[in-house]
Amino acid sequence: MTPVIELCSVNKTYHSSDEPVHALRSVDLRISRGEFVAILGASGSGKSTCMNILGCLDVPTEGRYLLDGTDVGSMKSDELAQIRNLKLGFVFQSFNLLSRTSALENVALPLMYNRKTSQAEAHERAHEALKAVGLSDRSHHTPAQLSGGQQQRVAVARAIVNEPLIILADEPTGNLDTATSEDIMGLFGKLNDKGITIVLVTHESDIAQFASRNITFRDGVIINDVAVVNRRTAGGAS
Repeated sequence: MTPVIELCSVNKTYHSSDEPVHALRSVDLRISRGEFVAILGASGSGKSTCMNILGCLDVPTEGRYLLDGTDVGSMKSDELAQIRNLKLGFVFQSFNLLSRTSALENVALPLMYNRKTSQAEAHERAHEALKAVGLSDRSHHTPAQLSGGQQQRVAVARAIVNEPLIILADEPTGNLDTATSEDIMGLFGKLNDKGITIVLVTHESDIAQFASRNITFRDGVIINDVAVVNRRTAGGAS
């Protein structure tokens, strides 16, 4: 089976200072459809650079990135934007919601880039996404009227509204308390059970235990790649 994500000898070097910074060094990585992967590492380890490349927000200096079998390395910026919108859903630590816009409109936003989707259809799909994350009764609330956990659920709904192949989550529990973090990770688990591939960056080992595979970066290389008995299968959060 073709991996949904494949990095082949990927290097990323930045030249913003006198000395080049080697953020990634000959990284090989394959993630299959339906996996739940946590990427760990200290600050400066390369995990965020890897996530940016996986999200088509950055490109390798050397090497190849194949997303669902397509080499995205030679794509132009508008092509990258299109593949991000079609294949990927993003969840961020800071939620990134429009403050004066309702939950429904925040979730519908990615659909507005598709000219074939009417406003009525966009709102219907956004409502279904909110229902999937347990927030159908909060659709007309603005972010200020929602708790941190509810805001992150809105962000997750926005990530799934386009029915992406992959959800990329960058420290999705970083601004949440322990109980709410477990709630959000349980939600990711349910989405993964439906077949969505999930890749999340975290520096918290307990959060990584909700995934079924942990990949650890250090100094731009993968130093550990292991399957784990995650907390859901071990009888933890559901």
